[in-house]
Amino acid sequence: MDSFFFNITDTKYKTTKLFEKVKEHITRVDISNGIVFFDINLQNNQEMQFPIKNLDRMVVISTVQNGEFEISDNIKKENYISKKDDINIYCSSKQDFLLTIKKSEKSKVFILFIADFFLKRYLSANKNEPLDFLYNKIQEEISLELINSQPIDALSLYIINKIINSKEHANMNSIRYEHSVMEFMIHRFSLLDIYEEDINEDDLLIAKKAKAHLLKNYVSPPTINILAHLCATNESKLKIIFKKVYKVTIYNYIQKLRLEKANLLLKDRVLNIGEIAKDVGYKHQGHFSKLFFETYGVYPKDLLKN
Repeated sequence: MDSFFFNITDTKYKTTKLFEKVKEHITRVDISNGIVFFDINLQNNQEMQFPIKNLDRMVVISTVQNGEFEISDNIKKENYISKKDDINIYCSSKQDFLLTIKKSEKSKVFILFIADFFLKRYLSANKNEPLDFLYNKIQEEISLELINSQPIDALSLYIINKIINSKEHANMNSIRYEHSVMEFMIHRFSLLDIYEEDINEDDLLIAKKAKAHLLKNYVSPPTINILAHLCATNESKLKIIFKKVYKVTIYNYIQKLRLEKANLLLKDRVLNIGEIAKDVGYKHQGHFSKLFFETYGVYPKDLLKN
């Protein structure tokens, strides 16, 4: 089997047209040694398939804006389907799978492949860091495993648009693309919930109960005292356990949920910024925009322009 990525000594930027017809295309871009993406944009397409067999360990992120995308694992004989508005993260340590773009009136799919030797550059020696978790996962003998599935948000589309539509320059194409890809990775991987192994089941249950209540009521959340009562514990213990499990305070987690929801609403382009701020629990648009920028590095208005 061949390597899916460049030979270890070959780091040049490369674009390959796998399919091209008027305004339709399937483009493979090898950004650098260890990062590859497929940009798929089709209309009224028949089903199209791409087999992948290689020796590389990798993380795969598929983003489906339109149509339907499937990965068939020929080793485990399992199929994983991504539909419109899905972003899925997969881990694989040995590949014998088939990528299928399903027949559709419109297919718009972005697939990012990240090699383990690329992730290895940024390991922190903390197994609970997202990069370390994913790297360690693909060191196991797994053909394909779905790690995370979430809806598309505005920031993800904003970054993908930057990656796909980056203008080619006379030099440093790889590093320009790689910068945007790493921005995308940071955003998506930060959404993973990774628990420490030494957390006991009782504490984990309390944390998960609190999280479930906050997920339902983050616009008008209960006080910590009431939340503790709902989780059958006391306020002090709840704060300690929640911070240990989710690496964030309850207050900051509420803010995280509000901004993530705002990110989804921005993608839909139905509400204006003021309406979105109010919808997720903020009275003042300016305060909301400031928090959004501090979290994502871009203002809500810029995402609406995208």
